[in-house]
Amino acid sequence: MTEQRRFLVEQVFSRHEHFDADQLIEQLPRKGAPNYVSRPTVYRALKEFVDAGLLRRFELNGRSVYEHDYGYPEHDHFYCVQCGELTEFQSEELVRLRDEIAREHRFRVRSHRLIIQGICQGCSRRRNRRRAQDLV
Repeated sequence: MTEQRRFLVEQVFSRHEHFDADQLIEQLPRKGAPNYVSRPTVYRALKEFVDAGLLRRFELNGRSVYEHDYGYPEHDHFYCVQCGELTEFQSEELVRLRDEIAREHRFRVRSHRLIIQGICQGCSRRRNRRRAQDLV
């Protein structure tokens, strides 16, 4: 593994947060600095991490978003359509329902992806404050 790849692995797996390629590139050293990683190398590495089962990739508003997959518990997401916040949650009840529906259809589940879109509590509060101010 090259030094660039090793550095990239450290950057991707040293924290747990959702990210897209541009966000990752923004956090990396600039060209000419030590540990610089080129944009094409980042994209190739992300694809390799997904292919190896280390990252999961999903589409969100036309962009590819990545998250850790290896050794991380199965979970789903709430996505705020106003601020873009992505919140993870786990639900045993949801998994039971998924498995029950799969059995009814004689289907073997390998994985699933659920992203519930709506408005987060923070955006909802801001929206309600603006409405209240408009009434004054």
